[in-house]
Amino acid sequence: MTVQIKPYKKNFEYGYSFGVFPTMELLENRPEDVIKIMVMEKGLENEGVQKIIEKCRREGIAVEIADKAINRISKKENNYTVGVFRKYTEHIVPGNHLVLVNPSDMGNMGTIIRTALGFKVQDLAIIRPGVDIFDPKVVRSSMGAIFKIRCEYFDSFEDYQDAFPENNIYTFMLNADYTLADAKEIKSEPYSLVFGNEGSGLDESYFSGLGKSIKIEQSSLIDSLNLSIAVGIALYEFNR
Repeated sequence: MTVQIKPYKKNFEYGYSFGVFPTMELLENRPEDVIKIMVMEKGLENEGVQKIIEKCRREGIAVEIADKAINRISKKENNYTVGVFRKYTEHIVPGNHLVLVNPSDMGNMGTIIRTALGFKVQDLAIIRPGVDIFDPKVVRSSMGAIFKIRCEYFDSFEDYQDAFPENNIYTFMLNADYTLADAKEIKSEPYSLVFGNEGSGLDESYFSGLGKSIKIEQSSLIDSLNLSIAVGIALYEFNR
């Protein structure tokens, strides 16, 4: 694969992991997809960078001192290392799933991925259109957790249901039949927790008739919860 180090674009066949921790997660979990590791000269004394270089030496992965290349693609000055990796395709497997319908915020996506992994949900379904999970902003905000999960895109929610008809559907919306306090009584595995877009939520004309609808109760002092916070609360309750 020919790799030109330039600012990331969605149509690239490769992606970047910025920072020591996300890059180590890349090396630990997807070493077969690593093309090379670039490091800043000023970062060679950093303990994390040294561990990365040693890991690459053992795995036979190329390491380059590439200050100019890193500065060209990085918007931050403290990126001591950048991993360059081949994009890969995975399929989610039967079990408990998190389903995001048309997510658009990259920072939220990274936080959601890391949170889902923390609550042992490793399978993420994204209903198109949706954010590019390999965008460096997602990779970095997930702290490399992206390399530990399985993520699959579906063209429609119907396509997802056709693939996993056995999953019990729980949709999260404002006008719902249940509250999150009911989760213990209504939960049945395998489950799919379904959330909508950060701005518009789920289309209630379609999703209100699917599965069991749940509302996360909040005070009237705010209009809504951030999507990543709402997902975290739901995952916690469904894992109790």
